[in-house]
Amino acid sequence: MKARILVLGTACLLAALAASAQPAPPPQHDPIGEFLFPPELVMAHQSEIGLTPEQKTALRRELSQAQPQFTEMQWEIQDAMEALRALLEPPQVNPERVRAQLDQVLEIENRVKRLQLSLMVRIKNSLTPEQQARLRELRPKAPTPPPSPYRPPAPQPDLE
Repeated sequence: MKARILVLGTACLLAALAASAQPAPPPQHDPIGEFLFPPELVMAHQSEIGLTPEQKTALRRELSQAQPQFTEMQWEIQDAMEALRALLEPPQVNPERVRAQLDQVLEIENRVKRLQLSLMVRIKNSLTPEQQARLRELRPKAPTPPPSPYRPPAPQPDLE
């Protein structure tokens, strides 16, 4: 029974991971990302924000250092996912091996996220406050976040 639950949970996780590989849906509220600037946004608006030659050089250096790491991790995660898929393929699976392989996949994904966050922090730190403000204006608008389930809705005015 536990093995079936683990297999079902892992299948749901794999479906979610596969869905994440699909084209991105419209932007949603990102409580961390709203304070950071992806390299594509900075490069697309370099003229509008007045990026200096020194800043361009620093951005190129950061990207050229990060890109090989992203590529290597992409290969690693592909290999780890293929191994997980192979473990899930037989009619009966070993839950401990599946769990261990899933941990490996998640560890690589966490390394990717740490690298992405570190890169965007370095990019933000290389921009002036004025450039950051201008990028916020130029950034595509995300939809308003849904109300928090932990906060009651704002009181409505009495219309009577």
